[in-house]
Amino acid sequence: MRKRGIIAVSLAGLLLAGCGAGSSDSSENTAAKPAAGRAEGGGALADQAQQEGGAAPAPGKDTTAQAPDLRIDQRSIIYTGSITVRVKNVNDDAAKVTGIATGAGGFVGGDERHSGDGSSTATIKLRIPADKFTAVVDQLAALGDEENRGINTEDVTEAVVDLDARIEVQKARVESGKRLLAEAKSLDDLVMLEREVATRESDMASLEAKKRRLSDLTSLSTITVILLGPNATVSDDGDEPPGFLSGLSNGWNALVASLGVLLTVLGALLPWAIALGLPAWAVLHLIRRYRRRDHHPVVTPAAEASPSSS
Repeated sequence: MRKRGIIAVSLAGLLLAGCGAGSSDSSENTAAKPAAGRAEGGGALADQAQQEGGAAPAPGKDTTAQAPDLRIDQRSIIYTGSITVRVKNVNDDAAKVTGIATGAGGFVGGDERHSGDGSSTATIKLRIPADKFTAVVDQLAALGDEENRGINTEDVTEAVVDLDARIEVQKARVESGKRLLAEAKSLDDLVMLEREVATRESDMASLEAKKRRLSDLTSLSTITVILLGPNATVSDDGDEPPGFLSGLSNGWNALVASLGVLLTVLGALLPWAIALGLPAWAVLHLIRRYRRRDHHPVVTPAAEASPSSS
C-alpha cells in the first residue's frame, strides 16, 4: 500500500509540473504576439494608407478567385432597336403602342407627334424589359405595314465583371482606411487618413454609378417606334454618310439657297430702282450739262508783243 501511495503522489507531481510548464509557455506566447504586432505596426499607419488596400485573407484558408459565370444566359447585353410602321391612324396606333409597352412591364420614354391630313407622324421611345424585347418588336410590327427595322446588341459582360471587381476592391480599401483612421495617433495621421478615406469613398461612388447605368441599360431595352400616316414621307437626311461628297452636297445646297434669297431680294428692289433711279439719273444729267455751259473758259486775244529796242 505504501508503494502504491508513493507512486500515486509522484505521478500527481509530474502532472502538476507539466501543466505549469504548459501554462507558462502559453502565457509567454500570448504576451509575445501583441508585442510583435505593436513592433510591426508602430509608425506604419501613414504607409499603409497609401497602399492599395484590401481585406487580408484569413490564415489557414484558401482564397482562390472564382471565374465569373459567362454563359449565354448570364451575359449582360444591351438591346436597342428601331421600327418604322405605316398605319391608317397615327393617334389611335400611338395609343396601342403605349398599351403594348405598359403590358410588357415597360414605359414610354419619349413621344413626339406631327399632325397632318393623312401625313401625320409619331416618334415614340419605349423602355422595355430585355426579356420582352423580341416579343414587343413583333407586336409593334403587327400594327400596320412594316417599312424598316433595325436591331443592335452590345455585349457589356466584361465591363460589368470589371466594375464588380473594382467595386469590391474599392470597398476593401475604404474599410481598410476606416480601420487605420480609428487607430490614428497623431493629428497629421488623422488629417491624411480622412482625406484618403474621402477620396476612396468618392471613387467607389463613381464606380457604383457606372454600374447602375449599365444595369439600367441591360435590364431595360430601348425601342424607337416611328408611325407614319398613309401619305407621310420618310426623311432620308440621316441615311447620307458623312464625308467629302456629303460636305460638297451640303455646300452646293447652301449656295443655291443663298442665291435664291439674293435673287428674291433683287427682284423685290428692281421696280423701286427703275421707278426712282431713272428720274434721279435724268436730273443729275441735266445739272451736269448746265454746269458745263456756265463754266466755259473765256478766251482772250494774246497781247501783241512790243518791238524790242535795239
